[in-house]
Amino acid sequence: MTEAASPPAANPAGRRRGLTIIAIAAALAAAGWGGWHWFHGRHRQTTDNAYVAGNVVQITPQVGGTVIAILADDNDAVKAGQPLVKLDTADAQVALDQAEAQLAQTVREVRALYSGNETLKAQVALREADFARAQADLAKAQDDVNRRGPLVASGAVGKEEFQHATAQLAAAKSAVTAAQSATLAAKEQLATARVMTEGTSVEQHPNVQRAVARVREAALALKRDELPAPIDGHVAKRSVQLGQRVQAGAPLMTVVDLDKLWVDANFKEGQLADLRIGQPAELVADVYGTKVSYHGKVAGLGAGTGSAFSLLPAQNATGNWIKIVQRVPVRVALDPAELAAHPLRVGLSMEVTVDTADRNGKTLADAPRAQAVAATGVYSAIDREVDERIRRIVRGSLSLH
Repeated sequence: MTEAASPPAANPAGRRRGLTIIAIAAALAAAGWGGWHWFHGRHRQTTDNAYVAGNVVQITPQVGGTVIAILADDNDAVKAGQPLVKLDTADAQVALDQAEAQLAQTVREVRALYSGNETLKAQVALREADFARAQADLAKAQDDVNRRGPLVASGAVGKEEFQHATAQLAAAKSAVTAAQSATLAAKEQLATARVMTEGTSVEQHPNVQRAVARVREAALALKRDELPAPIDGHVAKRSVQLGQRVQAGAPLMTVVDLDKLWVDANFKEGQLADLRIGQPAELVADVYGTKVSYHGKVAGLGAGTGSAFSLLPAQNATGNWIKIVQRVPVRVALDPAELAAHPLRVGLSMEVTVDTADRNGKTLADAPRAQAVAATGVYSAIDREVDERIRRIVRGSLSLH
Protein backbone atom coordinates (compact mmCIF):
# COMPACT_ATOMS: atom_id res chain seq x y z
CA MET A 1 0.00 0.00 0.00
CA THR A 2 1.45 3.37 -1.10
CA GLU A 3 1.40 6.47 1.07
CA ALA A 4 -0.93 9.44 0.11
CA ALA A 5 0.75 12.50 -1.44
CA SER A 6 1.18 15.32 1.05
CA PRO A 7 -0.36 18.82 0.17
CA PRO A 8 2.03 21.46 -1.16
CA ALA A 9 3.43 23.77 1.43
CA ALA A 10 1.74 27.20 1.62
CA ASN A 11 3.62 30.26 0.38
CA PRO A 12 3.55 32.81 3.21
CA ALA A 13 5.08 35.54 1.08
CA GLY A 14 2.40 35.24 -1.60
CA ARG A 15 -0.38 35.31 0.98
CA ARG A 16 1.04 38.43 2.58
CA ARG A 17 1.35 40.07 -0.81
CA GLY A 18 -2.29 39.31 -1.63
CA LEU A 19 -3.53 40.56 1.72
CA THR A 20 -1.46 43.71 1.32
CA ILE A 21 -2.94 44.40 -2.11
CA ILE A 22 -6.45 43.88 -0.74
CA ALA A 23 -5.73 46.17 2.20
CA ILE A 24 -4.29 48.87 -0.05
CA ALA A 25 -7.30 48.61 -2.39
CA ALA A 26 -9.70 48.83 0.55
CA ALA A 27 -7.77 51.80 1.95
CA LEU A 28 -7.81 53.56 -1.41
CA ALA A 29 -11.54 52.88 -1.81
CA ALA A 30 -12.21 54.14 1.70
CA ALA A 31 -10.09 57.22 1.08
CA GLY A 32 -11.80 57.83 -2.24
CA TRP A 33 -15.24 57.45 -0.71
CA GLY A 34 -14.24 59.62 2.22
CA GLY A 35 -12.92 62.31 -0.09
CA TRP A 36 -16.05 62.17 -2.24
CA HIS A 37 -18.25 62.31 0.82
CA TRP A 38 -16.30 65.20 2.35
CA PHE A 39 -16.18 67.35 -0.73
CA HIS A 40 -19.42 66.34 -2.40
CA GLY A 41 -21.53 63.58 -0.85
CA ARG A 42 -22.15 65.23 2.51
CA HIS A 43 -23.73 68.20 0.68
CA ARG A 44 -26.32 66.06 -1.07
CA GLN A 45 -29.81 65.43 0.27
CA THR A 46 -31.81 62.82 -1.61
CA THR A 47 -35.40 61.60 -1.50
CA ASP A 48 -37.51 59.39 -3.70
CA ASN A 49 -40.72 60.64 -2.06
CA ALA A 50 -41.25 63.23 -4.78
CA TYR A 51 -43.96 63.70 -7.37
CA VAL A 52 -44.64 65.93 -10.35
CA ALA A 53 -47.20 68.68 -9.69
CA GLY A 54 -48.76 71.39 -11.85
CA ASN A 55 -51.72 73.68 -12.38
CA VAL A 56 -54.77 71.43 -12.57
CA VAL A 57 -57.59 73.76 -13.64
CA GLN A 58 -61.15 72.56 -13.22
CA ILE A 59 -63.63 73.64 -15.89
CA THR A 60 -66.84 74.55 -14.10
CA PRO A 61 -69.88 76.43 -15.46
CA GLN A 62 -70.75 79.83 -14.02
CA VAL A 63 -74.43 79.33 -14.85
CA GLY A 64 -76.65 76.26 -14.95
CA GLY A 65 -77.87 74.75 -18.19
CA THR A 66 -78.19 71.73 -20.45
CA VAL A 67 -75.10 70.52 -22.33
CA ILE A 68 -75.61 70.63 -26.10
CA ALA A 69 -72.00 70.25 -27.32
CA ILE A 70 -68.69 68.89 -25.99
CA LEU A 71 -65.80 70.32 -27.99
CA ALA A 72 -62.80 68.66 -26.31
CA ASP A 73 -62.08 65.18 -24.98
CA ASP A 74 -59.49 63.59 -22.72
CA ASN A 75 -55.87 64.11 -23.83
CA ASP A 76 -56.79 66.84 -26.35
CA ALA A 77 -54.51 69.87 -26.53
CA VAL A 78 -56.40 73.15 -26.08
CA LYS A 79 -55.53 76.84 -26.28
CA ALA A 80 -56.67 79.58 -23.92
CA GLY A 81 -60.06 80.89 -25.04
CA GLN A 82 -60.93 77.76 -27.04
CA PRO A 83 -64.55 76.62 -26.36
CA LEU A 84 -64.73 73.34 -24.48
CA VAL A 85 -68.42 72.91 -23.61
CA LYS A 86 -71.61 74.62 -24.83
CA LEU A 87 -74.85 74.91 -22.91
CA ASP A 88 -78.34 75.59 -24.26
CA THR A 89 -78.75 79.36 -24.79
CA ALA A 90 -82.53 79.63 -25.33
CA ASP A 91 -83.45 80.90 -21.86
CA ALA A 92 -80.45 83.21 -21.65
CA GLN A 93 -81.23 84.70 -25.07
CA VAL A 94 -84.81 85.49 -24.05
CA ALA A 95 -83.60 87.16 -20.85
CA LEU A 96 -81.08 89.21 -22.84
CA ASP A 97 -83.71 90.35 -25.35
CA GLN A 98 -85.97 91.48 -22.52
CA ALA A 99 -83.14 93.34 -20.78
CA GLU A 100 -82.10 95.11 -23.99
CA ALA A 101 -85.68 96.19 -24.69
CA GLN A 102 -85.96 97.51 -21.14
CA LEU A 103 -82.70 99.43 -21.54
CA ALA A 104 -83.90 101.10 -24.72
CA GLN A 105 -87.20 102.00 -23.05
CA THR A 106 -85.41 103.40 -19.99
CA VAL A 107 -83.16 105.60 -22.12
CA ARG A 108 -86.24 107.06 -23.82
CA GLU A 109 -87.92 107.65 -20.47
CA VAL A 110 -84.86 109.45 -19.11
CA ARG A 111 -84.67 111.56 -22.26
CA ALA A 112 -88.28 112.50 -21.59
CA LEU A 113 -87.26 113.67 -18.11
CA TYR A 114 -84.67 116.04 -19.58
CA SER A 115 -87.15 117.26 -22.20
CA GLY A 116 -89.76 117.80 -19.48
CA ASN A 117 -87.38 120.14 -17.70
CA GLU A 118 -87.49 122.51 -20.67
CA THR A 119 -91.29 122.36 -20.70
CA LEU A 120 -91.40 123.14 -16.99
CA LYS A 121 -89.03 126.08 -17.47
CA ALA A 122 -91.45 127.48 -20.06
CA GLN A 123 -94.32 126.93 -17.62
CA VAL A 124 -92.46 128.86 -14.92
CA ALA A 125 -91.84 131.73 -17.32
CA LEU A 126 -95.53 131.74 -18.29
CA ARG A 127 -96.65 131.75 -14.65
CA GLU A 128 -94.26 134.57 -13.83
CA ALA A 129 -95.67 136.59 -16.74
CA ASP A 130 -99.22 135.93 -15.47
CA PHE A 131 -98.13 137.01 -12.01
CA ALA A 132 -96.62 140.22 -13.36
CA ARG A 133 -99.79 140.97 -15.35
CA ALA A 134 -101.96 140.32 -12.27
CA GLN A 135 -99.80 142.69 -10.24
CA ALA A 136 -100.22 145.36 -12.91
CA ASP A 137 -103.99 144.85 -12.88
CA LEU A 138 -103.96 145.10 -9.11
CA ALA A 139 -102.03 148.35 -9.20
CA LYS A 140 -104.48 149.76 -11.77
CA ALA A 141 -107.48 148.68 -9.70
CA GLN A 142 -105.92 150.19 -6.58
CA ASP A 143 -105.38 153.49 -8.39
CA ASP A 144 -109.04 153.51 -9.53
CA VAL A 145 -110.25 153.00 -5.98
CA ASN A 146 -107.85 155.64 -4.62
CA ARG A 147 -109.10 158.22 -7.18
CA ARG A 148 -112.82 157.49 -6.72
CA GLY A 149 -112.79 157.28 -2.93
CA PRO A 150 -112.55 161.05 -2.16
CA LEU A 151 -115.09 161.87 -4.91
CA VAL A 152 -117.90 159.75 -3.46
CA ALA A 153 -118.66 162.29 -0.67
CA SER A 154 -118.97 165.21 -3.12
CA GLY A 155 -121.20 163.22 -5.42
CA ALA A 156 -118.76 163.49 -8.38
CA VAL A 157 -118.58 159.68 -8.40
CA GLY A 158 -121.57 157.55 -7.79
CA LYS A 159 -121.67 155.05 -5.02
CA GLU A 160 -122.38 152.23 -7.45
CA GLU A 161 -119.32 153.10 -9.53
CA PHE A 162 -117.15 153.17 -6.44
CA GLN A 163 -118.46 149.75 -5.38
CA HIS A 164 -117.71 148.46 -8.87
CA ALA A 165 -114.11 149.74 -8.60
CA THR A 166 -113.76 148.16 -5.15
CA ALA A 167 -114.98 144.82 -6.51
CA GLN A 168 -112.42 145.00 -9.32
CA LEU A 169 -109.71 145.68 -6.71
CA ALA A 170 -110.72 142.59 -4.75
CA ALA A 171 -110.74 140.51 -7.91
CA ALA A 172 -107.30 141.84 -8.83
CA LYS A 173 -105.96 140.87 -5.41
CA SER A 174 -107.37 137.38 -5.79
CA ALA A 175 -105.79 137.12 -9.26
CA VAL A 176 -102.42 138.17 -7.87
CA THR A 177 -102.65 135.54 -5.13
CA ALA A 178 -103.64 132.87 -7.64
CA ALA A 179 -100.87 133.86 -10.06
CA GLN A 180 -98.33 133.85 -7.25
CA SER A 181 -99.44 130.38 -6.13
CA ALA A 182 -99.31 129.09 -9.71
CA THR A 183 -95.78 130.48 -10.10
CA LEU A 184 -94.61 128.83 -6.87
CA ALA A 185 -96.20 125.53 -7.93
CA ALA A 186 -94.47 125.66 -11.33
CA LYS A 187 -91.13 126.37 -9.67
CA GLU A 188 -91.61 123.45 -7.29
CA GLN A 189 -92.40 121.15 -10.20
CA LEU A 190 -89.26 122.29 -11.98
CA ALA A 191 -87.16 121.79 -8.83
CA THR A 192 -88.61 118.31 -8.38
CA ALA A 193 -87.84 117.41 -11.99
CA ARG A 194 -84.32 118.77 -11.69
CA VAL A 195 -83.66 116.50 -8.72
CA MET A 196 -84.09 113.56 -11.11
CA THR A 197 -81.68 114.95 -13.70
CA GLU A 198 -79.19 117.35 -12.11
CA GLY A 199 -75.54 116.33 -11.92
CA THR A 200 -75.81 113.52 -14.45
CA SER A 201 -76.28 112.79 -18.12
CA VAL A 202 -78.71 110.46 -19.83
CA GLU A 203 -76.03 107.74 -20.09
CA GLN A 204 -75.07 108.05 -16.41
CA HIS A 205 -78.59 108.41 -15.03
CA PRO A 206 -79.30 105.87 -12.25
CA ASN A 207 -82.30 104.43 -14.08
CA VAL A 208 -80.21 103.88 -17.19
CA GLN A 209 -77.35 102.39 -15.18
CA ARG A 210 -79.76 99.99 -13.51
CA ALA A 211 -81.04 98.87 -16.91
CA VAL A 212 -77.44 98.61 -18.16
CA ALA A 213 -76.59 96.33 -15.22
CA ARG A 214 -79.50 94.06 -16.13
CA VAL A 215 -78.33 93.88 -19.75
CA ARG A 216 -74.79 93.12 -18.61
CA GLU A 217 -76.07 90.39 -16.30
CA ALA A 218 -78.16 88.80 -19.05
CA ALA A 219 -75.38 89.13 -21.66
CA LEU A 220 -72.83 87.56 -19.34
CA ALA A 221 -75.22 84.72 -18.60
CA LEU A 222 -75.57 84.14 -22.35
CA LYS A 223 -71.82 84.27 -22.94
CA ARG A 224 -71.20 81.96 -20.02
CA ASP A 225 -73.23 79.27 -21.74
CA GLU A 226 -69.99 78.66 -23.64
CA LEU A 227 -67.14 77.45 -21.40
CA PRO A 228 -63.68 78.48 -22.68
CA ALA A 229 -60.32 77.06 -21.68
CA PRO A 230 -58.70 79.56 -19.29
CA ILE A 231 -55.14 78.37 -20.08
CA ASP A 232 -53.19 76.40 -22.65
CA GLY A 233 -52.95 72.75 -21.73
CA HIS A 234 -54.32 69.26 -22.15
CA VAL A 235 -57.75 67.98 -21.20
CA ALA A 236 -58.01 65.32 -18.51
CA LYS A 237 -60.76 63.69 -16.47
CA ARG A 238 -63.73 64.64 -18.67
CA SER A 239 -66.95 63.70 -16.91
CA VAL A 240 -69.57 65.79 -18.74
CA GLN A 241 -72.01 64.13 -21.16
CA LEU A 242 -74.42 65.42 -23.81
CA GLY A 243 -77.84 66.33 -22.51
CA GLN A 244 -76.59 66.54 -18.94
CA ARG A 245 -78.21 69.22 -16.82
CA VAL A 246 -75.32 70.90 -14.99
CA GLN A 247 -75.37 73.36 -12.12
CA ALA A 248 -73.06 76.30 -11.56
CA GLY A 249 -69.79 75.13 -10.04
CA ALA A 250 -70.09 71.47 -11.05
CA PRO A 251 -66.73 70.09 -12.36
CA LEU A 252 -67.02 69.03 -16.01
CA MET A 253 -63.41 68.41 -17.01
CA THR A 254 -59.86 69.41 -16.12
CA VAL A 255 -57.19 71.24 -18.09
CA VAL A 256 -53.56 70.62 -17.09
CA ASP A 257 -50.74 72.94 -18.15
CA LEU A 258 -47.95 70.44 -18.88
CA ASP A 259 -45.52 73.20 -19.87
CA LYS A 260 -45.37 74.66 -16.35
CA LEU A 261 -44.79 71.74 -14.02
CA TRP A 262 -42.79 71.49 -10.84
CA VAL A 263 -41.85 68.78 -8.36
CA ASP A 264 -42.96 68.51 -4.74
CA ALA A 265 -40.19 66.63 -2.92
CA ASN A 266 -41.06 65.46 0.59
CA PHE A 267 -37.83 65.53 2.61
CA LYS A 268 -37.54 64.15 6.12
CA GLU A 269 -37.34 66.72 8.88
CA GLY A 270 -33.74 65.71 9.58
CA GLN A 271 -32.77 66.67 6.01
CA LEU A 272 -34.07 70.26 6.17
CA ALA A 273 -31.28 71.90 8.15
CA ASP A 274 -29.10 72.61 5.11
CA LEU A 275 -31.82 73.15 2.49
CA ARG A 276 -32.08 76.71 1.15
CA ILE A 277 -34.10 78.46 -1.56
CA GLY A 278 -32.14 78.63 -4.82
CA GLN A 279 -29.99 75.53 -4.29
CA PRO A 280 -29.51 73.40 -7.44
CA ALA A 281 -31.23 70.06 -7.73
CA GLU A 282 -30.89 67.05 -9.99
CA LEU A 283 -33.96 64.97 -10.68
CA VAL A 284 -34.64 61.59 -12.25
CA ALA A 285 -38.09 60.44 -13.37
CA ASP A 286 -39.10 56.82 -13.06
CA VAL A 287 -40.82 57.06 -16.45
CA TYR A 288 -37.49 57.72 -18.23
CA GLY A 289 -35.04 56.12 -15.80
CA THR A 290 -31.49 57.27 -15.20
CA LYS A 291 -30.86 57.93 -18.89
CA VAL A 292 -32.71 61.28 -18.57
CA SER A 293 -31.91 63.74 -15.80
CA TYR A 294 -33.57 67.07 -15.06
CA HIS A 295 -32.04 70.08 -13.41
CA GLY A 296 -33.86 72.60 -11.28
CA LYS A 297 -33.70 74.82 -8.24
CA VAL A 298 -35.34 74.81 -4.85
CA ALA A 299 -38.23 77.28 -5.15
CA GLY A 300 -39.54 77.10 -1.61
CA LEU A 301 -39.89 75.05 1.55
CA GLY A 302 -43.32 74.19 2.90
CA ALA A 303 -44.76 76.14 5.82
CA GLY A 304 -45.73 72.92 7.59
CA THR A 305 -45.45 69.16 7.44
CA GLY A 306 -47.72 67.10 5.29
CA SER A 307 -49.55 65.65 8.28
CA ALA A 308 -50.34 69.12 9.64
CA PHE A 309 -52.48 69.87 6.56
CA SER A 310 -53.97 66.41 6.09
CA LEU A 311 -57.72 65.88 6.16
CA LEU A 312 -57.43 63.99 9.46
CA PRO A 313 -54.33 65.28 11.27
CA ALA A 314 -52.71 63.04 13.86
CA GLN A 315 -53.78 63.50 17.49
CA ASN A 316 -50.54 62.64 19.29
CA ALA A 317 -51.89 63.70 22.68
CA THR A 318 -54.21 60.69 22.90
CA GLY A 319 -53.44 57.01 23.53
CA ASN A 320 -50.04 55.38 23.09
CA TRP A 321 -47.58 57.45 21.12
CA ILE A 322 -45.04 56.33 18.59
CA LYS A 323 -42.76 58.92 17.05
CA ILE A 324 -43.06 59.10 13.27
CA VAL A 325 -40.55 61.02 11.22
CA GLN A 326 -42.35 63.91 9.56
CA ARG A 327 -41.81 65.13 6.03
CA VAL A 328 -41.96 68.68 4.69
CA PRO A 329 -42.82 69.40 1.03
CA VAL A 330 -40.05 71.22 -0.85
CA ARG A 331 -40.95 72.71 -4.23
CA VAL A 332 -38.37 72.28 -6.98
CA ALA A 333 -38.70 74.32 -10.17
CA LEU A 334 -37.78 72.50 -13.39
CA ASP A 335 -35.81 73.73 -16.39
CA PRO A 336 -38.43 74.57 -19.08
CA ALA A 337 -36.14 73.45 -21.93
CA GLU A 338 -35.55 70.03 -20.38
CA LEU A 339 -39.25 69.71 -19.62
CA ALA A 340 -40.10 70.47 -23.25
CA ALA A 341 -37.57 67.89 -24.46
CA HIS A 342 -38.84 65.19 -22.13
CA PRO A 343 -42.46 65.89 -21.13
CA LEU A 344 -43.78 64.79 -17.77
CA ARG A 345 -47.25 64.15 -16.40
CA VAL A 346 -48.80 65.26 -13.14
CA GLY A 347 -48.31 62.70 -10.39
CA LEU A 348 -45.27 60.89 -11.82
CA SER A 349 -42.65 59.66 -9.32
CA MET A 350 -39.30 61.43 -9.17
CA GLU A 351 -36.02 61.06 -7.31
CA VAL A 352 -34.62 64.40 -6.19
CA THR A 353 -31.08 65.19 -5.10
CA VAL A 354 -30.33 68.70 -3.80
CA ASP A 355 -26.80 70.08 -3.59
CA THR A 356 -26.66 71.94 -0.25
CA ALA A 357 -23.04 73.15 -0.49
CA ASP A 358 -24.16 76.77 -0.90
CA ARG A 359 -26.13 77.66 2.22
CA ASN A 360 -26.32 81.43 1.73
CA GLY A 361 -29.94 81.33 0.61
CA LYS A 362 -33.07 81.66 2.76
CA THR A 363 -35.34 78.99 4.13
CA LEU A 364 -38.43 81.19 3.86
CA ALA A 365 -39.47 83.80 1.31
CA ASP A 366 -38.98 87.27 2.83
CA ALA A 367 -41.00 89.41 0.40
CA PRO A 368 -44.49 89.25 -1.15
CA ARG A 369 -44.81 87.91 -4.67
CA ALA A 370 -44.42 90.72 -7.22
CA GLN A 371 -46.51 89.09 -9.96
CA ALA A 372 -49.61 86.95 -10.13
CA VAL A 373 -49.08 83.21 -9.92
CA ALA A 374 -51.37 82.79 -12.92
CA ALA A 375 -53.64 85.07 -14.93
CA THR A 376 -55.97 84.79 -17.90
CA GLY A 377 -57.61 87.36 -20.17
CA VAL A 378 -60.31 85.02 -21.46
CA TYR A 379 -63.10 86.39 -19.30
CA SER A 380 -62.17 90.06 -19.74
CA ALA A 381 -62.75 89.63 -23.48
CA ILE A 382 -66.33 88.63 -22.66
CA ASP A 383 -66.75 91.82 -20.61
CA ARG A 384 -65.54 93.98 -23.51
CA GLU A 385 -68.08 92.40 -25.86
CA VAL A 386 -70.89 93.09 -23.42
CA ASP A 387 -69.84 96.73 -22.93
CA GLU A 388 -69.78 97.32 -26.68
CA ARG A 389 -73.27 95.82 -27.03
CA ILE A 390 -74.59 98.16 -24.33
CA ARG A 391 -73.00 101.21 -25.94
CA ARG A 392 -74.71 100.41 -29.25
CA ILE A 393 -78.13 100.21 -27.60
CA VAL A 394 -77.69 103.49 -25.67
CA ARG A 395 -76.35 105.36 -28.70
CA GLY A 396 -79.20 104.07 -30.84
CA SER A 397 -81.80 105.25 -28.34
CA LEU A 398 -80.18 108.66 -27.92
CA SER A 399 -79.94 109.29 -31.65
CA LEU A 400 -83.74 109.14 -32.10
CA HIS A 401 -85.47 112.47 -32.74
